[in-house]
Amino acid sequence: MTATTTVPVPAGLVATRRERSRVGRPHARLVWHLAATAIIWLTSLVVVALWVAGGGLQALIALDAETLNTFGRLSGLVSANLLLYQVLLMARVPVFERGFGRDGIARMHRFVGFWSFWLFSAHIVLQTLGYAATAGINPFVQLWEFVWDYPGMLLATAGTLLLLLVVATSIRRARRRLRYESWHLLHLYGYLGVGLAVPHMLWTGADFTAHPLASVYWWALWGATAVAVLVFRVGLPLARSLRHDLRVSTVARDGDRGVAVTMAGRGLHRMPVRAGQFFVWRFLDGPGWTRGHPFSLAAAPDGRSLTVAARLVGDGTHRLASLRPGTRVLIEGPYGEMTADVRIGRKLLLIGAGAGVAPLIALAEEAAWAPGEATLLVRDHAEGDALRRGEIARLERDRGLRYAALVGPRAPGVSPWLPAGHAGWKGADLLRYVAPDLDQYDVFLCGPGPWMDAVRADLRRAGVASTRIHAESFTV
Repeated sequence: MTATTTVPVPAGLVATRRERSRVGRPHARLVWHLAATAIIWLTSLVVVALWVAGGGLQALIALDAETLNTFGRLSGLVSANLLLYQVLLMARVPVFERGFGRDGIARMHRFVGFWSFWLFSAHIVLQTLGYAATAGINPFVQLWEFVWDYPGMLLATAGTLLLLLVVATSIRRARRRLRYESWHLLHLYGYLGVGLAVPHMLWTGADFTAHPLASVYWWALWGATAVAVLVFRVGLPLARSLRHDLRVSTVARDGDRGVAVTMAGRGLHRMPVRAGQFFVWRFLDGPGWTRGHPFSLAAAPDGRSLTVAARLVGDGTHRLASLRPGTRVLIEGPYGEMTADVRIGRKLLLIGAGAGVAPLIALAEEAAWAPGEATLLVRDHAEGDALRRGEIARLERDRGLRYAALVGPRAPGVSPWLPAGHAGWKGADLLRYVAPDLDQYDVFLCGPGPWMDAVRADLRRAGVASTRIHAESFTV
């Protein structure tokens, strides 16, 4: 393994930095997690109660057309509830952001999204077959009557088609063929699809028309969800952007294929942001400014400026290189819980790939640690791809960071997160070699999802507890 030599510095140098990393937040995170989980369970229990109150259990054992109908009702209720979670999970509501973390939300969003669609499809099929059997008509005739004769069904049909579009473009193979900007724009149609698909349940569903309180509850819940989207995805980001008036101050190349952008603004010392968090950025530099891009902070926030760094791989990142000083910036955030507050101990093992090194550098700058207590492993395909080399060198020189570059094409075998030059190593063995006292480290990961999964697997093989592994994904 190629590594640079660390230069020890007096421990007093670390003490001059502001102590912003505190151990003791796990209790607060547990409270948020319990609150978020309680919301999901309580609303789910209401769904079950509605179905039972509507005679669902009795119809279940009838073994006739009504059995199909009750299964259709249940799948529709569960699907609508999952669609509610879909919207809430991506509305940046603080209770879910703090309770589940961005990585957890990303996994839940994908899981819930596909299940809500399949259950919604089952709802359509089962209700059509059940009503057709009751009326003694062809199921296709029944489906036609649903669409044209039942209140809200035309809207529901349009909503279903939009949800189908979102699901189809979210399949991994299809998504890889789309630019992030295009996929994100298509994904936003999911909000409209949900808005069109759900109202018919409230207008025609027996579980709601027979129980006025159920209708009031459901309308209130969806109304609160809509308000949450407007407040946390639109109102709060706009207010924060206007308050801090962020503008591009410098744009500089970072390595052979990267760019770093620094922005200054008003009262940034009052912004509740931590190293390791990310924003969704919109640069008002011309057509296409509405497309938001998630970038982590590449430097610890100092109360005067914010910095991001990215590799030039697509339209969004190439656009960063052409920004001009003075360009106004809109922000959503800060988001994410991968901050130094989640640490259990003092030692840090930071493992990043490509642009994933950026938030790790910010974490290393902000966190408190003594010389030799922080180790950074960076995975790049080529040496010229490396980002934040100047900042890494400064941390080595001034604070005693231990640094190793893992460069080259991907290695075959059980540890594909390593380069081919380290193919002789097992990932778990290399991790124990880098940090012999690995059980004393908190590990922070940032990089592509499959790469992080491979690293996480080797960390577990090396005996690292899951509570000491911290990672977040910004995609779904």
